[in-house]
Amino acid sequence: MAKSTVGTDAVSVDSKHYKVEDENDRVRVVRGRYGPGEKSEMHSHPDLVALFVTDGDVRFTFPDGTTEDAHVTSGQTMIMAPTTHLPENLSDKPLEVILVELKK
Repeated sequence: MAKSTVGTDAVSVDSKHYKVEDENDRVRVVRGRYGPGEKSEMHSHPDLVALFVTDGDVRFTFPDGTTEDAHVTSGQTMIMAPTTHLPENLSDKPLEVILVELKK
């Protein structure tokens, strides 16, 4: 389980959209909130579990320029390997997600 690289951590590079809710030596809980049409900065996450609080459509842009679109629903969970991406809320309503990032 890789830790976020310093400088590309979501909370560090995009505090407008990401806030640490809780943290200990094993996990960090981060809340992500995007307004309609808002997008983030390119950032990284370690292994994590995402829990979507709202329904929405999101586009992930990766460092190589490729994109992946996803429709998410409230209550949906997603297990994600370490990644670097730039999320964008494609919806006309707010998008909210809880991220449980795993530490070594």
